[in-house]
Amino acid sequence: MKLLAAPVAALGYLLAAALFILALKGLSAPASARRGNALGALGALVAVAVVMLSTDFAGSNLVIVLVMIAAGLVLAVPAARRVKMTAMPQLVALLNGVGGGAAALIGVIELALPPMIPEGTYGWTAYVPDDVAVATALESSVPSALPALVATAFGIAVGSISFSGSVVTFLKLQGWLTARPLVLPAAPVIMGLTLMTTVALGWAVVASSSVPIAIWLLVVAGFLGVLLVLPVGGADVPIVISLLNAFTGLAVAATGWALDNVLLLVAGTLVGASGTILTLAMATGMGRPVAGILFGALRGGSTAGSTEASERPVRRATAEDVAVTLAYARRVVVVPGYGLAVAQAQHTVAELVDALRGRGVDAVYGIHPVAGRMPGHMNVLLAEANVGYDLLVEAADINPTMPSTDVVLVVGANDVVNPAARTDPSAPIYGMPIIDADAAAQVIFLKRSMRPGFAGIENELLFAPRTQVLFGDAKTSLAAVLAAVKTV
Repeated sequence: MKLLAAPVAALGYLLAAALFILALKGLSAPASARRGNALGALGALVAVAVVMLSTDFAGSNLVIVLVMIAAGLVLAVPAARRVKMTAMPQLVALLNGVGGGAAALIGVIELALPPMIPEGTYGWTAYVPDDVAVATALESSVPSALPALVATAFGIAVGSISFSGSVVTFLKLQGWLTARPLVLPAAPVIMGLTLMTTVALGWAVVASSSVPIAIWLLVVAGFLGVLLVLPVGGADVPIVISLLNAFTGLAVAATGWALDNVLLLVAGTLVGASGTILTLAMATGMGRPVAGILFGALRGGSTAGSTEASERPVRRATAEDVAVTLAYARRVVVVPGYGLAVAQAQHTVAELVDALRGRGVDAVYGIHPVAGRMPGHMNVLLAEANVGYDLLVEAADINPTMPSTDVVLVVGANDVVNPAARTDPSAPIYGMPIIDADAAAQVIFLKRSMRPGFAGIENELLFAPRTQVLFGDAKTSLAAVLAAVKTV
């Protein structure tokens, strides 16, 4: 029994769509991101509630839906609460993949339902209603079914690509699969054939509305997603996460078109558009085209190099040395990276910056757009430590101040301050805009070892005369530096 009439349900969907739009607006700035996230969650809750109250569930379907919702809550809530900040990118990749996979499965299920289309029209074999008047009315609307089938095939293919690609991304981030590019023998040929097969199967689905063909499309497109992500090296994983997020949005929008569901169409379009914009912006931040990021390894390039630790000597520092250098500086820029997240040292670094600012030091954070393992990783990490948004300065704004900066403190970052991006055309990060730490008077690295960063290349800045390295776990090192600053 429907508890909401169609007009009321339409208003509910409109409210949910408005909340999604406001959520996206809120997520565009760190200061409003928390509110934007809450609005997005509220929009999703409103959408689910409207569906539940406006749908006349047949038989035991309601029980099945409620059981699935409960199962999702039991799995998702503990996972979201317990996930470590270092594992947040993996969680994002999985959630994104689930969205794409759901869109693909919905497309297959819709094809499995008996379509109300007369036999033989556009080559479809379909269920013919007994009522001649109804059949005649449906026949007049058959042309509109063609775009719906195209959208269905598109949603199945793109959703499956997003799902399998996100799974591979998760495996790379989790360390269960090497972060180095994996290029199969004759990879361009295999990828080309798989792409053509995917397109052919998509056309076959449109021409026949066949469920078995749709399942083959699901499988082959999933294989294409694997082929798409395997050659991508670790340094480019954040961009791939953003791109697959856009794919999921497009798949959801296509599903909304096929189901004549305006809310899915709006939500999918928002995710697809924002994901595309973010992907292009991050590619610009890396100084490379999206095509080069995805297919560079197929041309013999690489986004990952050696994983061996360097044996070259560096100037070692003690916590007391670093404390004195920081305490008597006029301006300090802290550059956070993935190592900060691994050590869960965001609260300690925030205390250190607060202590320095309390001494009159102009201490801020230099944030690179691809630092960490996902877009905005460092912003989220530091927000957890209640760092003021006014202290987070983007790379483009921090670089002009570097010549007047006394000390750059690099905490668990490597690639985003590596001068090879400017000086070494053979480097996989060549052309990527970096934070110009080498322009500062002094540089201090906090590192666990001399192993290279995620891109797998050595950083010559580590061996510069004005650079010092404090070895150890970032949280332990920062705590020691903080204690020493308080005694200076």
